Amino acid sequence: MTKFRLPDLGEGLQEAEIVTWHVSPGDHVTADQPLVSVETDKAVVEIPSPQSGRIKGLFAESGDIVNVGDPLVEFEDQEVVDTGTVVGDLEIEPDGESDAKETSESGRPKTVSRAAVQASPAIRRLANSLGVNLESAEPTGHTGELTTADIERAAESTQGVEKLRGARRTMAKRMADSHARVVPATVVDDADIEAWFGKTDITPRLVRAITAGCRAEPALNAWYDDLQESRRQLDSIDLGIAVDTDDGLFVPVLRNVGHHDMLELSDELQRLEAAVRSRLISPEQLRGPTITLSNFGTLGGRYGALVIVPPQVAILGAGRVEPRVMAIDGAPTICHVLPLSLTFDHRAVTGGEAARFLTAVINDLERVM
Repeated sequence: MTKFRLPDLGEGLQEAEIVTWHVSPGDHVTADQPLVSVETDKAVVEIPSPQSGRIKGLFAESGDIVNVGDPLVEFEDQEVVDTGTVVGDLEIEPDGESDAKETSESGRPKTVSRAAVQASPAIRRLANSLGVNLESAEPTGHTGELTTADIERAAESTQGVEKLRGARRTMAKRMADSHARVVPATVVDDADIEAWFGKTDITPRLVRAITAGCRAEPALNAWYDDLQESRRQLDSIDLGIAVDTDDGLFVPVLRNVGHHDMLELSDELQRLEAAVRSRLISPEQLRGPTITLSNFGTLGGRYGALVIVPPQVAILGAGRVEPRVMAIDGAPTICHVLPLSLTFDHRAVTGGEAARFLTAVINDLERVM
């Protein structure tokens, strides 16, 4: 017997959520056949079988969170073939005494965290469908097992309580991490975009303007290591684009934006947004932004104190465009104005650097073309 454990998925990721199993106990699989889809870092990744053989049992259910190195599948046969399809090592471990604590007396696999829970497969399926954690339910069966009534009572007690999963869970963890690790400051200003408003898409212009800002003040296109108290200024501007969806906030990365013209930027932005909304975005396309843009004005709001995701040191927010009366050549004139909010990590960026960056952004936005 062999156990296949959750492999290292790269980028320091330590856990994943089971989305869908593609196999069941008793199935015979071939090497490289999809075993399970997991969600990690806001992307759904398909994990292939590292060998051919028959599935003896599964160690987790849909919705479970598993850590790297935790057992996923037990095989009856050993025909090990490392396909290399998933980043990192696909760990196959022979069954042995060291794993006795993860195996029931009948020999069927079970997760360590559920070792003390007595529940039939039907009860486990019911709990999963109702979003009930088995360990939170009070068993009333004659021998201490969970019953249907136990699961239903547990479900009623949690009505209206939503367990964060997938992208929303990742977002919550990242926001908490930012709150603990970043010292934010925010400056705001406005750009008069009357010269081109209605003729050009706003987001590509914002991307180009951020490129101008980073060239004028490279300190904002950087990563800060709060443990080493060091910063690294980066040559390539890899821009994270915040995309709001029903599943949560996604931030795909537009690579090396300084080397794209306006048409290329527009095409690439549309491609990334389509990939996010169809959930076909790859993990690689969500990693490594050097600075972020949030065009929240398409939804509403003028200014915002935005959240920086470490190790980045800056995020630019664009608010709702609206007509305002401005003094042009000494005369009141109605112009379309784009509100801008720049939040920066004040440990790595000075107020002067932030102001120079924002000025360069505004100057580029106010150009006719």
